[in-house]
Amino acid sequence: MKKPMRILSGIQPSGILHIGNYFGMMRPAIALQDEGEALYFIADYHALTSLRDPIALRENSRRVALDFLACGLNPDKAALFLQSDVPQVTELAWILSTVTPVSRLELAHSYKDKVARGAAAAAGLFTYPVLMAADILIYDSDIVPVGKDQKQHIEITRDIAARINETFGSARKGPILKLPEPRIQKQTEVVPGIDGQKMSKSYGNTIDIFGDEKETRKRVMSIVTDSTLVEAPKNPDASTIMQLYGLVASKDEVQEMREQFRKGGRGYGDFKKQLFEKLWDYFAPMRKRRDEILRDKNYIDDVLERGARRANAIAHEVMKRVRAAVGL
Repeated sequence: MKKPMRILSGIQPSGILHIGNYFGMMRPAIALQDEGEALYFIADYHALTSLRDPIALRENSRRVALDFLACGLNPDKAALFLQSDVPQVTELAWILSTVTPVSRLELAHSYKDKVARGAAAAAGLFTYPVLMAADILIYDSDIVPVGKDQKQHIEITRDIAARINETFGSARKGPILKLPEPRIQKQTEVVPGIDGQKMSKSYGNTIDIFGDEKETRKRVMSIVTDSTLVEAPKNPDASTIMQLYGLVASKDEVQEMREQFRKGGRGYGDFKKQLFEKLWDYFAPMRKRRDEILRDKNYIDDVLERGARRANAIAHEVMKRVRAAVGL
């Protein structure tokens, strides 16, 4: 009998989740839980490269679990767990690092981008792709849903796995580590923030998934637009409002707004109000589910514990294979 496809994805608990997180990672991941065996981890080890407040890290990790569950993750279909609850991942990361060329890591876009934006050039940030490779390879993952900007990490992961297989695999009939494939959601590769750049906490341009109504409205109304007059036609293809509206509205509603843009006679403020209403309605069922989860004090802990047991069982078997192959 053919084994189900194993899907792996992670999300950092570096702050409050925004709609870029939802449409870029969470919604595709939730959809994939019906396609195979899904494993989703909260990347608290990774968060240590930028977050040095232990209380905030624990609170953020728990909030990510809450929000992911509220947005539709089903723990009966997908395992949700903390990265740090699977200690084998750091052991594998060390073994992977012994065959990873420094020159390969020097080419990583994320390291250069973060340092250019002021992040400390720490060893953990530099070797981030190795830990990410361990995250993926420790579970024999088949598919890794990622944004276009993280495709390089999967390429690095495949390169490292191939080096392990070539270096230590001569005595085995099959490969030591499975080479994963990326799954890129083209329609949501980049979710724009209120300034038109990619939505990111580091840019301060986000709209929170579960922000209160007043703050969410304020963020939407602050979307940057050009100086086109109210009565003049507007270009829907160059509008952040249109891009965000397309994520939450039906095809007919999107087409209607596009026509109103081209026709003229309505200001950007009207379109922003329409976007806010659609966004607020879209996430209303998730806000309700979030409130329900919060009323059960043990639910999140139970889900994370169950997910960790499943993840550890898989990681244990993979590490047995790796340890034997490298001579440990």
